[in-house]
Amino acid sequence: MSNFFAQTRVIARRDFKAVVATPTFLLFLLAPLFMIVMAVLGGTGASQAVSSAQDKTRIAAIVSAEDLPLVQATDAEMRHLYPVEIGPSRLDVVVSHGADDARAAKTMLAATSPDYTAVLYGPLATPTILRESAGGAAYLSELAEQSLRNRQAGLTPGVRLSRPVAKEAKAATGSAQGRQVTGYGAVFAIFFLTLLLAGQTVGMLAEEKSNKVIEILAAAAPLESVFVGKLVGMFGVALLFVSFWIVLGGVGLAVLTGASGLPALTAAIGAPTFLILCVGYFAMAFMLLGAIFLGVGAQASTMREIQMMSLPITIFQVAMFGLASKAAGQPGSAVARFAEIFPFSSPFAMAARAANDAALWPHVAALLWQLLWVAITIWISARLFRRGVLKSGPGLFSFLRRRKG
Repeated sequence: MSNFFAQTRVIARRDFKAVVATPTFLLFLLAPLFMIVMAVLGGTGASQAVSSAQDKTRIAAIVSAEDLPLVQATDAEMRHLYPVEIGPSRLDVVVSHGADDARAAKTMLAATSPDYTAVLYGPLATPTILRESAGGAAYLSELAEQSLRNRQAGLTPGVRLSRPVAKEAKAATGSAQGRQVTGYGAVFAIFFLTLLLAGQTVGMLAEEKSNKVIEILAAAAPLESVFVGKLVGMFGVALLFVSFWIVLGGVGLAVLTGASGLPALTAAIGAPTFLILCVGYFAMAFMLLGAIFLGVGAQASTMREIQMMSLPITIFQVAMFGLASKAAGQPGSAVARFAEIFPFSSPFAMAARAANDAALWPHVAALLWQLLWVAITIWISARLFRRGVLKSGPGLFSFLRRRKG
């Protein structure tokens, strides 16, 4: 066993240096920067397009000169209830001209600039609303109701009768919604990093297979230790990658916001323990997916074969992400239990559970369960490589044949 770990350590150190000590690693390390820049540019363009569309979209109310100040004041009061980004369209209040109001409403609704989506006209007690969208019509209906209530009660819109005092009060483990959001964030982060980084193992093994290096390594050490060493080496690269971006993101956040640290996490198990468990589950997810990719890279001979064989694995991993995301939104459900037990979705689902459940022992059991499946996956991959590529060693299920004999 000591020889196994020693050989694993040598191979891990060799692969880690082979990746990190190359100029292309710097490009790999900075690749997310280009993704962030493109995302910011795309988000800015989309935000500007939405803002421009919102500025051109309006609703209107045709009311009497007597009701005009009341409607405007009520509208100003109601808009305080909406966040700016999801508030109702701008309201134009027009003075009524009696019998021509219906025609004026149709004319306004047919206009292209500004683009009215709903127009109210008639008495506030029995208003008529011409609409193109239900949202604008619903707001105009409530506006008429509240305006009429204010007038009948003799209230002045905007003048508050109460003076509430708001105080911050947070539970020790945060709200249920906050814990679920934290759980989903952990699921997404582990999935994204695993899919981004674990795929590097398949290309490396295929390259070493083509230039016969893997055969030299297999002759010098057990194939299982070669596979484990490569996984550990690539996981070291992944940790370096993640650590670099965590430090860079923390410094950037502190500079931009003047904060001294990252925002507090809302996790039932506690923020420090939650972060440690997330690192552990990221390691398990990386090892599981990396072991599968190693098996694929060991069987493939060309990059075309690697791409063809990696696609089903990627689709399977996306399906595991979807299952774990559903589990994060329904903690304690049967779906969540299945996702926590199924080995390939377990790292994601258990990270979400850490945000929603304070019990620690299920995580110890889950990490041991996942580690067992990492060993099984590596064993299967090594057997397939030894039998299918090296043409040596017993078959995958040879122990069953020996038992029958």
